[in-house]
Amino acid sequence: MIRALLRSIFLWAIAAFLLIPFAIVAGVSLNPARQIAFPPKSVSGAWFVEMVTDRGWQVAIWNSFSIAFIAAMLATSVALLAAYALWRRDTWLSRSVFALGLAPYMVPPIILALGASVFWAEVGLYGSRWATTISHGVLFVTLPLVIISRGFSVLNREIVDASNISGASPTQTFTRVILPIIAPYVVTSFAIVAIISVNEYLISSFISGFTVETLPIKIFNNVRYGYTPVLAAAAIGFAAVTVGVLVLVSFFTDLVELFGGSAPEDLR
Repeated sequence: MIRALLRSIFLWAIAAFLLIPFAIVAGVSLNPARQIAFPPKSVSGAWFVEMVTDRGWQVAIWNSFSIAFIAAMLATSVALLAAYALWRRDTWLSRSVFALGLAPYMVPPIILALGASVFWAEVGLYGSRWATTISHGVLFVTLPLVIISRGFSVLNREIVDASNISGASPTQTFTRVILPIIAPYVVTSFAIVAIISVNEYLISSFISGFTVETLPIKIFNNVRYGYTPVLAAAAIGFAAVTVGVLVLVSFFTDLVELFGGSAPEDLR
């Protein structure tokens, strides 16, 4: 009992450590004065209104979410096709290719950003929106590859064989049998890549930071050139979008299980 109590205290302490900074930033974002003040003497949503009505912030928001959507589509599609091909041919070569797909997460982000910027400069697309979008889609493919591969690992091959024996074409088997089973893994992969892309600063800054201003770049530039509580509102907006997407995904998927974790009863 004492052990369970200590574990609960430890977990609550971690939760408080993570949530207190968000509470402070939220308080600052609701402060009507143009200064950092916590707790706020009164509550106002003026800074949130300014964030969504100011032209500069509108452009940054549009850039971030449009890039994130296309990049998530690209990364998830590539990961889905790669995971399917590797699942069909479970050989040492396929496992080597899977390990190669993990390479982007083994390289420091600064190296990836620098390499991507040099590549786009050589092909003449440095500073373009598509350069940032494709870079996000390619460099963030690792996580969906792992998640979707986990979905294929729990797929019963006998179901696929039964579909083939019944006369279904490979395309019909994939779209009507395989895809519905692994759909939660695909949706989760899309959501995770979109969240990472929206919050990505380093790669975006190296590739098109001077021409395509995303939300993280906009926030950083405003920190450098003069603070306003709009930054706190933007930070809370970031957190709200991230939490909202994860909560939405969790309604029809088990995020803990998808990431390879165990259910609470399995941990006792």
